[in-house]
This record gives sequence, C-alpha cells and structure tokens, in this order.
Amino acid sequence: MEEQLFKDYEGKLTKKIIEEVKAEVKEQGLTKDQTKKVLEYLKEEYDTAKISPGEAIGILTAESFGEPGTQMTLNVFHFAGVAEVSVTQGLPRLIEILDARKEISTPSMEIYLKKGVSKDMAEVKRVAALIKETKLNEIATEFSIDLTKLQVEVQLNQHRLKDLKLKPDQVAEALNANMKGVKASVNGEKIIIKTKAEENELMETYKIKEKSKEVFIKGVKGITQVLPVKNNEEYVIITAGSNLKDVIEIEEVDETRTTTNSLFEVLKVFGVEAARQNIIREAQRVIEDQGLDVDIRHIMFIADAMTTSGTIKGITRSGITGEKKSVLARASFETPLKHLINASIIGEEDDLNSVIENVMLNQPVPLGTGLPELVTRGKKETAKEGKK
Repeated sequence: MEEQLFKDYEGKLTKKIIEEVKAEVKEQGLTKDQTKKVLEYLKEEYDTAKISPGEAIGILTAESFGEPGTQMTLNVFHFAGVAEVSVTQGLPRLIEILDARKEISTPSMEIYLKKGVSKDMAEVKRVAALIKETKLNEIATEFSIDLTKLQVEVQLNQHRLKDLKLKPDQVAEALNANMKGVKASVNGEKIIIKTKAEENELMETYKIKEKSKEVFIKGVKGITQVLPVKNNEEYVIITAGSNLKDVIEIEEVDETRTTTNSLFEVLKVFGVEAARQNIIREAQRVIEDQGLDVDIRHIMFIADAMTTSGTIKGITRSGITGEKKSVLARASFETPLKHLINASIIGEEDDLNSVIENVMLNQPVPLGTGLPELVTRGKKETAKEGKK
C-alpha cells in the first residue's frame, strides 16, 4: 500500500526526495497516514521552493554565490596527512574554478582502486609506487664526472631499484629514450652517460649531468607525490599532480570513480558532461569546506552556463561575459571603452533584452511585472480573416 502512496507522488516530487523519504519512513517506522502527512508537507515545501516564472535567476545566482564568497578565507591550504599533499581551497580555489583556468595551482587526484585491490594495504602501496613519477635523482646515490673520459657516472641506489622493481638496464633505456644526443650504458652498479658528439667539452658534460637528474624513469608523468588514505572500508590514493589519461589506463585503477580537480583534464578524457559534473562537485566541495550553504541549483546553473558551448568557458571577459549579445552588458563587466568603440565602429545594435542594460538606462527590467504580455487574436479578427 505504501508503494502505491509513493507512486502517487512521482512527478510531484523528485526521485531523490522520494527515495530519502522511503529510507526515513522505514527507519522511523511511520504508519501510512503519517507517511502521507510527510509527503503532503514535502510537496507544499517543494512547490514553495520552485522559482516564479520570469524571475531573474542569473542575478539570484550571482548574489547567492557572491555574498558567501565574501566570507571565505582568503588563503587556505589543506594538508592531507603527514606527506603534506597540499590542495588549494577557499576563495583562491573558487576563483580558479569560475575563471576556468587551465593551469591550476595545486593539481590533485583521488585514485580509487578496484575491489580486489582497494582493501589490501600492501597492494595499494604497490600501485601507489607504480603511479608515482620517478626521476633519476630519486634512484641515484651519487652523480660524478670522470674528467679523463669526459663522461657522467651515476651510482644507483640498489634498495630503491628493488622497491620499484627496476633493473639498471631499464634505467639506461629510459635515459636513452628521454635524453637527446647522449648514450647511456650499464657498468656494474653504475650508469655511464656519454655525449654522442665527436667533440666533447667539460661544460657540455656538466650540462648532461644536471639535465640527467630530472629525467623521467618510471611511473606516471606529473604525479609527484602519492598518499594512500583510508576512506570508509577501502584505501584511496591521494596525489599531488594530475594525469587522468595515463592513470585510468593502469589495470588496478577503477576509472569509474577516479577523479581530478583539473577541469580541462576531465573535459579532454571524459567529455563536457563529465566536466560539468566536475565543476559542480569542486565548487560544492569548496563551499562546504568553508561551512557555507549555497543551494546546489545555483552551482548547477553556473556549471551549465560555463559548459553550454561544448567546452569550458570561464566567467571572464574572454569567456562567457565576452560573448554576450548586448554591448552594454559586455561594457559593464570590464574594459568598457574597448567594447563601446568596437560596437560603434561596426554599428552594432543593442536590443535591451537583459537586466544590466535596462538598469543602466533607468528603464523597467523585462522580468516579473516587466515581462511581455501574451498577445492573442480575438474571434472577430479570426472571422474577418476567414472571409478574406
């Protein structure tokens, strides 16, 4: 009987609200009459929460975001665990999201692993070691120059090689693949690096020595730190640095749940719908971490506006604002003279359809009571037309 009651409210309430009520009714042990009262009350609240036709939702969203934004902490860095994987939060992070910056200050990932791996700490550590970017200076104990032969000699750290399951031959191969104009070879526990040029100078050998320290050997490029963290019943790998494309190709990684805070990486790998969801998730996380409360519909509206063109565009003069049809709306944001002069040169017209331009001209705004009235044809006019 209760199932039928919930079915009656489908379409009147959202699926999520109905599912939450079902769970709560079961937990509290409510009767059918009590459940009906709850659903009726929720329906009234839900109808009240709906926005009126003709309401200026853009202005409301801007205000709902802008006002809490003034209460945010200016510089916040969150350190996840002892390894100090820092992540930008607060207002700087919100600005990064809304400006749609391609280069963010602290790229980070949350790497979820498949069921068979995620609960075994030893396996999680093994996968974390596979993911972390390893450079030559991390697996070497000493770099020296042999002045008689003008060559660089690298003493390898055998313990590190064993931990990373690396062999000296693999290190030499990586050096040959990632360094131009040099030849690397194995000599016992050392790697010998020589230049391929016939004439070799000491300065050139010194440059090779310094350059070789930063050569990529193993792992995923861009992931500078890894930190396994327990999340409920499983382990999640938090990273400093981001490379979504390469990480999800690792066999043990669950690509359906792995995320990054880099919006453009999500756009490139998973597409614009996933990027929109990522904007919502990242903005909501910043707001909740600051202890603020903003209705998710405002965040969704901003995410829609940023991704409606099929890519991510920031709320900047070169992004969404720069593409507005109204000259006065563009001029009200930034660089007004530039917009007004360009518009006057090409004879651009402004239809005054939006809020900003009408406020600037002290005219009624076309919303609410200023909405256009419905125009209908009367019966007499229709009859006359029929005679014609």
